[in-house]
Amino acid sequence: MKQIDYNKPYRWIVLASYMTVIGVSQMIYLNFVSLMTEVQNLYGVSELLASTLTVCNPLLFTVVSMPAGAMTDRKGYRFTIRLGLLIMSVFACMRIYTGSFWLLLVCQIGNAIAQPFIMNGITKLAADWFAEEQRAVATGLGTAGMFAGLALGFSLPPHINQGFGLSGTMLVFAVITTVLSLIFFLVVKENHSTEPEEMAQLRSFTALSEVMHIVKDRSILIIVLMAFIAFGFFNGLTTWLEGILGQNGVGAMDVGNIGGVMILAGIIGSLVIPTISDLIKRRKPVLLFCGISGIVLILPLCLSSDLPLLYLYGGLIGFLFLPGFALLLVMSEEVAGPKRAGGAAAAVMLVGNAGGVIISVAMALLKSDTSGWRPAEYFLLGLLIMIFLLALFASESFRSEKVTIL
Repeated sequence: MKQIDYNKPYRWIVLASYMTVIGVSQMIYLNFVSLMTEVQNLYGVSELLASTLTVCNPLLFTVVSMPAGAMTDRKGYRFTIRLGLLIMSVFACMRIYTGSFWLLLVCQIGNAIAQPFIMNGITKLAADWFAEEQRAVATGLGTAGMFAGLALGFSLPPHINQGFGLSGTMLVFAVITTVLSLIFFLVVKENHSTEPEEMAQLRSFTALSEVMHIVKDRSILIIVLMAFIAFGFFNGLTTWLEGILGQNGVGAMDVGNIGGVMILAGIIGSLVIPTISDLIKRRKPVLLFCGISGIVLILPLCLSSDLPLLYLYGGLIGFLFLPGFALLLVMSEEVAGPKRAGGAAAAVMLVGNAGGVIISVAMALLKSDTSGWRPAEYFLLGLLIMIFLLALFASESFRSEKVTIL
């Protein structure tokens, strides 16, 4: 039996380094979204083909996520995240040559393959370095890094591109990726060594065994279903926010700013809401509160044309609803246990990405020639009600911390 020390100050250095690299992975994923017109003009490709630079990410995530999660459980988060960072750094550097659209696409595919290896380690790292009563805030900080990467991935590229061109923009991102990856390699270590008996069990974990474990466990299955709907809701809302608010007379610039406020508020909320969950030592009531907040706010956001109110509603949805993502991740670890935390996080990430694609497409299909986006808006409300109902059936996952490894 080996006692684990969860009070080392070094844990914050480890978490801070992880926050930077998970943020960079999001920046690399999204940095072509705001350069779509530039890509079309430079390479003479259609909007659909240009969009593959971004769309390839969620598609490949659904394929790679479970194998990456199983590897995280078998070999540890440090090894797996390092592997993802190595792949991402290589392809980020290759993107500096911008003479071929197809090479850029290959590089984005490589980065998409790397991302699950980086992201799926979030709960494993939190469980390794942080006690139960700090684990939600640790996961919340990790997701705050992810949201910050999303915001920077949208906002930075046009400004860098204006001064340095596309190749210069890729160079800046390559330097950022390489430097932060190197720092992670140098400073991040695992908090406890794996015992031989534990290692023998971990070697048996495969993607298939992780999936079977999830399917058989009702508690994890409910968390995974909530992740599918919640990710899909947020992705669908942000994807079509310009159309939804545009029919109310809101301009594109204001829509972009409202989306930015939503993500910024989500970053702040991911620091505050999980901290409250840790303090009261409960997950389910806080998750229910996040769900209720979304139900109350979604229609006012979609139906209003008052700009100050729209900024308020967008900020409140970001602050109160988005932290539910961190809670779902930490609940997946608490239900699955530290040994299977990688696979559980992988399942949450996988279905979340799938939900993002499926629900966005469903919203587009629901758009009506006569009533515009109204059917899709009520569809979003229905999704939030489903999340709340599922949360009612979810188990309270906070458990008394066991400080020994058997």
